[in-house]
Amino acid sequence: MSSISASSLKYRPAWARTLPEDIQTPCFAVSEQGVIDNLHATARACGGVERLMPHVKTHRSGWIVKLLLGEGVQAFKAATATEVAMVLAAGAPKVVWAYPTANKANMRAVIAAASAFPSASVGALVDSTAGLSAWSEALAASASRPANLKLIVDLDPGMGRTGVPLTQAALELAHDVQSLGRFGGWHVYDGHIQGPDAAVRRKRIGEVMGRVAALIESGATAGLCAELIAGASYSFDVWPPSLARYVSPGSWTYSSSQHDTELPEFGWKPSAFVLATVIARKDNTATLDAGSKAISPDKPLTERFRWHGKILMMSEEHVVVENDDLEVGEWVLLLPRHACTTAYLYDKALVLGRDEKWEFRDQLGSRR
Repeated sequence: MSSISASSLKYRPAWARTLPEDIQTPCFAVSEQGVIDNLHATARACGGVERLMPHVKTHRSGWIVKLLLGEGVQAFKAATATEVAMVLAAGAPKVVWAYPTANKANMRAVIAAASAFPSASVGALVDSTAGLSAWSEALAASASRPANLKLIVDLDPGMGRTGVPLTQAALELAHDVQSLGRFGGWHVYDGHIQGPDAAVRRKRIGEVMGRVAALIESGATAGLCAELIAGASYSFDVWPPSLARYVSPGSWTYSSSQHDTELPEFGWKPSAFVLATVIARKDNTATLDAGSKAISPDKPLTERFRWHGKILMMSEEHVVVENDDLEVGEWVLLLPRHACTTAYLYDKALVLGRDEKWEFRDQLGSRR
């Protein structure tokens, strides 16, 4: 491995100064120290690492789960049954599958994962009587019926995606889960509350917190578990420990161009980039080999990564950007707008370890 001269790698963070010479692009490049620094900043913001239940969909990497376990994180959220299995295999003592479902095949996969790791706590969300019935049937059909699998009632704070309304219906569902002996508490995700104005965010989150607190207090009076998992990247620092046992920011792991701009108060450092090669140039444009298969495909074209000019067009494999100084063959590091939907495009990441050595490490990529 050799150092890359400054002239051959434009728009780079300091930690990328020694990239290996011979790399296929596009490539997902990560700083391990950057992840650690971001974890410490996140823990400070919420009152301690023991409150964190990070969302692994951001990185989908077993090595990061192990890294965070070594730093004191004990609980994780997952988006898919495959992520649940990955987290448990990495040694985590607690994982929550953070989406309600009525798909029994997915339920069986999570039941199998819970059975394979009986000493771990495994949670899954439920937000309807239909979903609860499906879980009841799937568990009844399981040979193991793992006692370590609990069902957590998902609450809708106004996002309108999943979750039972913050009404008596939530308490009724919780009592139904309790009757099965599997009630594991509450979950609320307020990811619709975003924006750069912290005061505005806090006001909106405060309104949600008041309703959630009243609901949980009513449930506790009736004997229901009061443990709450709450928050997202824009709200995790607002939910107090007196109400939320765990908070679940996700995108802090790598940060992104969006959070670097809108959440500077947390001190998160961009720690994952897409390495691309300049493959052509015209009068005032450059074409890079990083298209929609390489970076932030869920974002509008003009916002998929940070650039000093306009992003003009993109295909599956290429992107054309405004530029007048790049040369064919040069490398460029692109900061994604959305790290989550960039990481899942790669089954390996090129990681700069804390020992200052580069190596490829496995991640789930697009596996469900």
